[in-house]
Amino acid sequence: MYPVAAAVEFVDWEDRIPTAETVRILREAPAPYEPGASYKREIPFLRSVLLEPNVYERFTAVVVDGYVWLGESRPGLGAHLYSLMSESVPVIGVGKTRFRGAPALEVQRGCSSRPLYVTAAGVKPEFAAECIRKMDGAGRIPSLLKRVDRLARNWHEAAPITSTGSP
Repeated sequence: MYPVAAAVEFVDWEDRIPTAETVRILREAPAPYEPGASYKREIPFLRSVLLEPNVYERFTAVVVDGYVWLGESRPGLGAHLYSLMSESVPVIGVGKTRFRGAPALEVQRGCSSRPLYVTAAGVKPEFAAECIRKMDGAGRIPSLLKRVDRLARNWHEAAPITSTGSP
């Protein structure tokens, strides 16, 4: 089975339904797992949905499942993506587990006692945290982040959504 990359587009942080969805099946095996270097595995997937062609140029921000920064001067997945996009579009990283040393802000959502961990490049971390806090969904994980995860995991079951416009 080949790896799958998925993305959803939306207009407002409070949106419940994406305006468009993208799913790509990659014909290459992911790089081997390397602790603290997950970007090496993930960047080819992000490249397929955001960078080829430069789809990201129409976005005001990109949210990734993971960290932008792993430490003060230690770039994570989001920082590498930010660099690949010529630092032209802010990147907000949402981590589900704490990464020791990462300069993440904790974001409480819903009635969950477990926070999300938000880091950012191109915008202030406080702004990024507020954006994630106000995303739709009653639980810890915003509904659009659940949707993109579901698309990547169960792409063959996903019902297509027709684009209703560009963000």
